[in-house]
Amino acid sequence: MIAITRYTPESEKEWDDFVRTSKNGTFLLERSYMDYHHDRFKDHSLIFHDDKGPVALLPANEDGDTFCSHQGLTYGGLVMNERVTAAMACEIFTRLNLYLKEKHFQQVLYKAIPWIYHQLPAEEDLYALFKVCDARLTARDVASVIFTQHPVKWRRDRRFGAKRAAAMGIEVTMSDDYEGFWSVLTGNLQEKYAVNPVHSLEEIRLLSRRFPERIRLFVAKMGERLLGGTVLYCCGQTVHAQYISASSEGKHLHAIDAIFGHLLTEVLTHGEILDFGKSTEHMGHLLNETLIYQKEGFGGRAVCYDWYVWGIKP
Repeated sequence: MIAITRYTPESEKEWDDFVRTSKNGTFLLERSYMDYHHDRFKDHSLIFHDDKGPVALLPANEDGDTFCSHQGLTYGGLVMNERVTAAMACEIFTRLNLYLKEKHFQQVLYKAIPWIYHQLPAEEDLYALFKVCDARLTARDVASVIFTQHPVKWRRDRRFGAKRAAAMGIEVTMSDDYEGFWSVLTGNLQEKYAVNPVHSLEEIRLLSRRFPERIRLFVAKMGERLLGGTVLYCCGQTVHAQYISASSEGKHLHAIDAIFGHLLTEVLTHGEILDFGKSTEHMGHLLNETLIYQKEGFGGRAVCYDWYVWGIKP
């Protein structure tokens, strides 16, 4: 019999310990990452137990009468341990729907954890969404991904750019100069989209201090001039490029080509998966062809980030 308890701060250690030993959790789902913006969301995360202890977690928040996979996260579906089977997942979602009915929610928005972040096969939730919830796919974002053990050949312009950058003396190193990179990143986002980065400078500094082995900044420099960089989220076998940006000079000098040339030949040498992130907007209906052209030029190919929705029957 599956029982449900609502997460409270007193459960933080239990929650984080479970995420670290789960078959599909990443550090983004630990409370010390999730809760950096706790004031923006009304948390309603859940813990699922059987008679042997916790079997699953669901990072979530309330948005009116909608129960949401945590809206402060790119993904946040059911985090499971290896004991969860397909039948158990169906029981979990049956119990979840009863719980949400009792709490007077009207619908659920669910963001599945992409399979590239699984340590073991962990798509029992997708089957349960179909069988138990009659969920429908409501959004599909496209991310560009490289399997470094089986890379796709770079497009000619990307290869030229990396060679040109090396000839110009551009150096790529790991750095803690978040202020310099955030100046470049913010300027680009404001110019192109009139938006700011998802994380403020203070927030990314805080998170990098909390997760120094998981969050890393790599920058391209010529002399003392910072030309561009990328912030990597290291999630076990998969490394996610959370931010990628270059100054006007850096674009002219192929700084981004230099950075990913360095990463793919000098840093990611143990069979990692590199996730460039999504290139879609408006729930996947708009493909940013300029953005994905760059990522596919490095050999990135598609992995989907899916969102599902279903109603809670009265």
